[in-house]
This record gives sequence, structure tokens and C-alpha cells, in this order.
Amino acid sequence: MAGGGELDREIWERFIRLAGGQAARIVVIPTAAPDDDLPDGWRGYPALLAAAAHDLVILHTRDRDEAEGESFVEPLRRATGVWLPGGRPWRLVDAYLHTPVHRELFALLERGGVVGGTSAGASILASVLLRGDRTTNRVVFSPDYPEGFGFLERAAVDQHLSARGREADLWEVLRLHPDLLGIGLDEGTALVVQGDRAEVVGGGEVLFYDATHRALRTHRLAHGSVFDLGTRTAAAVDR
Repeated sequence: MAGGGELDREIWERFIRLAGGQAARIVVIPTAAPDDDLPDGWRGYPALLAAAAHDLVILHTRDRDEAEGESFVEPLRRATGVWLPGGRPWRLVDAYLHTPVHRELFALLERGGVVGGTSAGASILASVLLRGDRTTNRVVFSPDYPEGFGFLERAAVDQHLSARGREADLWEVLRLHPDLLGIGLDEGTALVVQGDRAEVVGGGEVLFYDATHRALRTHRLAHGSVFDLGTRTAAAVDR
């Protein structure tokens, strides 16, 4: 998952490698984007092609009834990777939360595939959704859209962190939900999560916010650093 902005080739290549490399079958779900940006106005597709992705399918609808259909979810059943570009996360909730699309994404992870996204496509991956207000992205937590897809349990993910001055915003959420792990992603930066291991990739930083200890803690990690999501501590890395 990435924090928006321009992602360098290393991030795209890591995603493709996790999805199976040359044999990767990737589905892109651009539904977070506004209608004016679809189907050709977003930048993720050419970036994936440039990083040597060969088998790409775009899957998109605004209609929950269509998302319930067998034929609609069929590409997800053969996919080895799914990418969710940016936009507004409430559009993903409206179209897919608790539909067969959502269930097939869990099934993909269970069979060893990868689900990634950037900006809104990163925030939706967590159990608690941030920036879900329909009218503005300045509201950090909206009670109307509290739930993300839940691939990261007991977590909330923010993006465009330093570029938009959001470094303190996650504490607002943790005051309401102190058990959560807050994850803030800089633009051009990704977090690769495999089990409890979370590795930082890219040119910026990832901040981890933890309110469960006696002192509120923020871990600020850069490229190559690893964070243990289970213990909520920075992990030693073999160089």
C-alpha cells in the first residue's frame, strides 16, 4: 500500500513480483476515482505496463447489484494481484463493501496473492476507514463511513502524510479508538505487509502511531526499515 503521489518503478516492480512476476494476473479496480477520470484518466495502468505487467484487467462498477454478479467477480478468481488506485474511498465502500468483490479479495490473499493500492486505495485496506466523508477529504474519520475492507486488522491508514500536513491527524482517530495502530504514508512511499512484517519502500517515510502504551509513541521509518505489526516495534534488519 502506498501514500499517493508519484510511485517509483521499485514499488511497481515489488508489487508485480509479489503477484507472480512474469506470470502475474493483475486486476485493477479504479472505482475510487471520479467518473471524469475513468476509464483512461488515471496513471496506474501505464505505470504497471512500464514495470512489465502483461496480463491486466480493469474491473469497475458503481452498481452494487452488478458487483454481486458471478460474471463480474470472475476476473478476481483467476487474479494473482489486485491494485486499487486513488480517489475517494467512500466510492469503494458504496460499490464493494461486503459484496462478492470484497469476499474474493480476501480469497485472493488466502491463496497467496497480493492486494495493493495507493492513496484512497491504501486507506480502504484497513479495518477502520479514514477520509471517508463524502463532501471533503479534510475530515479524518466519518461516522457515516467507518469501515474499510479489513485486510489490516485493528488499523487505520492515512496517506499524503507530510505533503498535506497530516502528521498529527491520526492521533485524533486514536483518541476515539486507542486500540488501533495508526499508519501514515508519505507520497511516493509504500509499505509491503507480509504477515506481521511491514517493510518501507520508496523515498519518503512511514509513521506508525501507537496509543496502547503508557506514553503515546510514534515510530518514523524510512526505506528498508521493517516494522513488526504484532509487537508494534521496529525490527532489526539484516543489511
